[in-house]
Amino acid sequence: MSLRFVSILGCATLNAMAMPAMAQMDHGGANPPPVCAVPATLPPALRSWTSPVAVTGATDMGRAALLIPGKAARIVLAPMAQVTFPAPSAKPTPPASFGGLASFTVDRASTWRVALGAAAWVDVVSGGKAAASVAHSHGPDCSGVRKMVDFPLTPGTYTLQIAGSRQRAITVLVTPLP
Repeated sequence: MSLRFVSILGCATLNAMAMPAMAQMDHGGANPPPVCAVPATLPPALRSWTSPVAVTGATDMGRAALLIPGKAARIVLAPMAQVTFPAPSAKPTPPASFGGLASFTVDRASTWRVALGAAAWVDVVSGGKAAASVAHSHGPDCSGVRKMVDFPLTPGTYTLQIAGSRQRAITVLVTPLP
């Protein structure tokens, strides 16, 4: 085995091991979105994506905006310095970025998906603790869905914390998976 092959294999192994930790990170446009002549046909769980309701994200728990599961929302965010998160974000965020809070209610135990239209860090929080995510993916090409993060949730009310967005407003959809 050549030294070059071992080096490439070692890098591939390190990259594979780092992927879960890097799953929510913005890769600075390393994979630019495809050029689309026609918008994607969305699966039923994402159909409301194209008609989001306007929501102002909260800066603290006392004013958390309400999200309706299955209904997309275009959330206006605040400068990060103005947001008090109920749980520490797992990712350091640039001070020049935006963030906000919204709440939603889970009516049944299931895996729930949070879809975002732009790069940002997202946590689902209950009782001051962030839920562990179980999957990360990109949205369908040509859909406007930048990323999707899945969380196993039980019935109750949760806070969605969005941090580190470079955009002042972001489209979000929280929905149960079938």
